[in-house]
Amino acid sequence: MALSNDIVLRPRFKFEVAASNETLLEGFEQTKSSQIEFIVSRIDDHVFIKFPKKNQHFWSPQLHLEINSEDHNKCIVNGLFGPNPTVWTMFMFLHFIVAGLFFGFGIWAYTNATLGSAYSIQLFLTLLMIIIWFVLYFSGRIGRSKGMPEMHKLHAFMKETIRVYR
Repeated sequence: MALSNDIVLRPRFKFEVAASNETLLEGFEQTKSSQIEFIVSRIDDHVFIKFPKKNQHFWSPQLHLEINSEDHNKCIVNGLFGPNPTVWTMFMFLHFIVAGLFFGFGIWAYTNATLGSAYSIQLFLTLLMIIIWFVLYFSGRIGRSKGMPEMHKLHAFMKETIRVYR
């Protein structure tokens, strides 16, 4: 299965496997001790695969798998690539701050224009928020492209583990 190149910052995928979910979950659990290239952790039906701290950079991705049972001998694997949760939270926080300031400055500019006051500074700040949003968006895209080789390594490790423990 190839990774898509959609306009998303956190690529997702989903596929079926002809094995029970417990078999796959235990397989990932077993790779925990023998794996030095990745850190594998499991919580219930969720598996998190990431790189050790010494091999990470700011945009290093991690892979979150949710392995749900479909039938006795069939399961569905849902995957989500994303940056470190702390980085993602900060990134989203900045987006919300910029959006809030955009609306605030826009309302302030509209109010001043309606009252007949000068509103060029408020309009400039409103447009600046749009520029900052584009900078945030493209920095996220650049970060994703920097993490793409690591995403492929995580994906290959996941596919190999599923192939072995199927």
